[in-house]
Amino acid sequence: MKRITPVVRAMEVDISLSPRVNSVKPSKTVAISDQATALVQAGVPVIRLAAGEPDFDTPTVIAEAGMNAIREGYTRYTPNAGTLELRSAICDKLKEENGISYTPDQILVSNGAKQSVLQAVLAVCSPGDEVIIPGPFYVSYPEMARLADATPVILPTHISEDFLLDPKLLESKLSDKSRLLIICNPSNPTGSVYPRKLLEQIAQVVAKHPRLLVLSDEIYEHIIYAPATHTSFASLPGMWERTLTVNGFSKTFAMTGWRLGYLAGPKHFVVACGKIQSQATSGASSISQKAAVAALGMGYAGGVAVATMVKAFKERRDYLVQTFGELEGGAFYIFLDFSSYYGTEAEGFGMIKDSESLCRYLLDKGQVAVVPGDAFGDDTCIRISYAASLSTIQAAADSIKNALLYLRRAVPV
Repeated sequence: MKRITPVVRAMEVDISLSPRVNSVKPSKTVAISDQATALVQAGVPVIRLAAGEPDFDTPTVIAEAGMNAIREGYTRYTPNAGTLELRSAICDKLKEENGISYTPDQILVSNGAKQSVLQAVLAVCSPGDEVIIPGPFYVSYPEMARLADATPVILPTHISEDFLLDPKLLESKLSDKSRLLIICNPSNPTGSVYPRKLLEQIAQVVAKHPRLLVLSDEIYEHIIYAPATHTSFASLPGMWERTLTVNGFSKTFAMTGWRLGYLAGPKHFVVACGKIQSQATSGASSISQKAAVAALGMGYAGGVAVATMVKAFKERRDYLVQTFGELEGGAFYIFLDFSSYYGTEAEGFGMIKDSESLCRYLLDKGQVAVVPGDAFGDDTCIRISYAASLSTIQAAADSIKNALLYLRRAVPV
């Protein structure tokens, strides 16, 4: 008799993803950086001005503190909220430099400021709440709101007003659903710095809405150029109780790879964020925390080491301002309006329709990686990071200008 072999069909695996994840857009800054990295690995000499990462080494005193922590066996778990030593040092820094008072139990140390922001959004927002975000904005803010099942509400700002939020526009858009206003000061991507008087006007609007909290992202506070000065939102009258201040060590101290940020705010909110962290990552790196204590011990605003970096950033920024024209402000970005080139085309590439196609063209033709403005909510502009040496900035500017020379207006058929 013929043996019959039964056919076993493999069950199809359900590969669907959650609606929450499907609602989140991938980061265009990461995408352009990955594309540039792939070209470099293929031997193409790309100038990378997309990522917001200082090109300086971490100051020696900080690096030594981290290495000593390893040598001394300081390599175990720390408390979820961070070591008492570091949280106390953060309290001292916030009091001295920002004029805001906290106790260690009102500080939560996390694996980078981005984690601090996300946890704050998750902790205070309910489904259907609105997160108010001035645009141009840091790429992750709207996506963090969506992860919390909240609705991002973008309030446009304009280059003619230094990309600063208009308090009257804010007041007109607030409702009972408004839960969180996010202010990035100094701004990524524009570099704009909010004057104290404008922040006071915004605070007056906020004070009329009991449900409205403010998340003040101050990660670039010390990368700032005269005559601009930085003001912490929580230092304004009546704002301490409703402000969640986020800061970190990546930008000021050139510690991007150390992954360390923190949240300061009323204990009720900080404890809630700590609950999320305890079920996600637990405490931050013990080694990084020892290094951060050393960083905060370098003197006011990071002392000479940070001042030297900021001076170099300003020199590079001034060169780009002279080359392209831009705003006064802070951070290490300029946000340039290139929309006059939309509608042009280049042989072998095609039409420049928007900021994304322009950035792809500059990467392809000029071998310079920059970020399209539509990633930040303003399609007329592109963001250039000047966290690179002056000679690199100069070479990039020349490459961009040369690439633009090849663009021609499309001829109607």
